[in-house]
Amino acid sequence: MEFKVNCGIWGAMFGVPIIVADNFLKLATGGQIKVLLYLLRYSGKMCSTEDISTNTGVSPEEAEEAVLFWQQANVLSPQTSGAPAPVPSLMAQPSQSVEAPASGQIHKETEPAPNHKISLSAKEIADIMNGSQDIRELFRIIESILGSLSNGQMNSIIWMYDHLGLKKEVISTLFSFCQQIEKTNTAYIEKIAVSWAEKEINSLEAATDETQKLLTSRDFTSQVARTLELRPPITQNKKDIIEQWRTLGFSIELIRYAYEKALDIEAKLPFFYANKTLLKWHDKGITTVEEAKNDNNEYKTKRASSNSDNSTDIEEYKSVINKFLY
Repeated sequence: MEFKVNCGIWGAMFGVPIIVADNFLKLATGGQIKVLLYLLRYSGKMCSTEDISTNTGVSPEEAEEAVLFWQQANVLSPQTSGAPAPVPSLMAQPSQSVEAPASGQIHKETEPAPNHKISLSAKEIADIMNGSQDIRELFRIIESILGSLSNGQMNSIIWMYDHLGLKKEVISTLFSFCQQIEKTNTAYIEKIAVSWAEKEINSLEAATDETQKLLTSRDFTSQVARTLELRPPITQNKKDIIEQWRTLGFSIELIRYAYEKALDIEAKLPFFYANKTLLKWHDKGITTVEEAKNDNNEYKTKRASSNSDNSTDIEEYKSVINKFLY
């Protein structure tokens, strides 16, 4: 069966890069395609992650990851504007390769690190490897973690080492961590690398501590999600709240009890109602389910007593009034 696009009835149109149709219709997810179409439609407009999310139906987190995916694919290139959340612009032509240093040595830039990778050819990467033992060792270590490396992955590793200034042992720790959590997408790894560079996490000890914190937080979030039967994807707002619960030392049992209380009263937003309850208990020093139940029973007793007193007062008031009326 053949189809023909009826251009006349749609009015204005916009273009989609051929590389997307030829190479990414199978590789990209539905959410990534939706985000790209939205960005192409509003090319040149500065939009926030929330704008993209609202108009495409994907979560803000998915929108951000989709933008990183298309940047990695060289379909989008980032803006350097000072706007808070710029939409990347469509690349008019393939990114040009950067000439490798004549000596083959990696050098530090005096200008701020770019927020995207350089694009080195296979020959340029080979020249850099010949001049840098650290890069050779990094490639060998990361190949033992991920397997054979693509040109894009090699570019990413060199970018982390050269432009972000991360040390060899820090980069290898990062890749090992991402392999452990089964999130080896290059864009995801680069996002963490930028975060570490900003936080000045640049020693083996600091990287090890950070990965342990991330693993602990991830495990706790997974436990809470399973316990409360939260539907994926979990929003960043909820992740932040769950991390606060972990930091404050709430047990899974106490979290479950708070959530069940919210469900019992048919709260419209049980997760956030449970959060208020937990924070209230924390202020009272309540740390166990038993203490929470005792607190709840005391509240019910006081409330029942208050209602009873009010009822008595009303009866006395009626009695007095009736003396004057009859």
